[in-house]
Amino acid sequence: MSTILDTFIAPPCYDEIEILYQDEHLVLINKPAGLLSLSGKNPQNLDSVHHRLVQIYPGCTLVHRLDFGTSGLMVIARNKAINAALCQQFSQRVVTKAYSALLCGHLENDAGVIDAAIAKDPALFPRMSICAMNGKPARSRYQVIERFLHRQEDGALLPLTRVQLTPETGRTHQLRIHCQQLGHPILGCDLYGGRLWPGTERTPRLMLHASALHFRHPVSERWMNAESASPF
Repeated sequence: MSTILDTFIAPPCYDEIEILYQDEHLVLINKPAGLLSLSGKNPQNLDSVHHRLVQIYPGCTLVHRLDFGTSGLMVIARNKAINAALCQQFSQRVVTKAYSALLCGHLENDAGVIDAAIAKDPALFPRMSICAMNGKPARSRYQVIERFLHRQEDGALLPLTRVQLTPETGRTHQLRIHCQQLGHPILGCDLYGGRLWPGTERTPRLMLHASALHFRHPVSERWMNAESASPF
């Protein structure tokens, strides 16, 4: 499996990390799309959120990750104690997250729940699979914001649905595979069908953005309500 991992070379990311909030305990950032959260094993994949931030905040650690193609909010711990406290909030589901996404096609229902267990499958790597028998429980909610037709360069109309996605669990690729399961993959998602619909082949990025993050500050205990408008 490691040889498969090493074949991915991330293209250079020239976008800056936006610092939204910082104190002596933690940092809130807006991650650009096309940047790894953590440096890869391959030395060519050194650039990452962690690699950049540790130059500014020595000793900082990631509490959670966003996929390479996903943009948006992340909270970074500035020491091990804060990391442990925040990780506990994530595991106890004190933390709530919301994502903005563009889905291929027009969803029939205005809101709903996707309840489908997700499993690692070495044969499918790097993709995950839906598997009721061997998968870990995974649950996501969706709310339609708008349905519209996007006019492409050739004049063709591409039906898209803007949604808010709220994951209740935090499995790898959860929102991406759940939207595929819904029959409406996230636009630009190369792993789960988001480039297979007519007119989606040249989508510049994965249309998924972490737009809201709510958690309790481990020291002051006040609620941190971070929001970041979708760039698409």
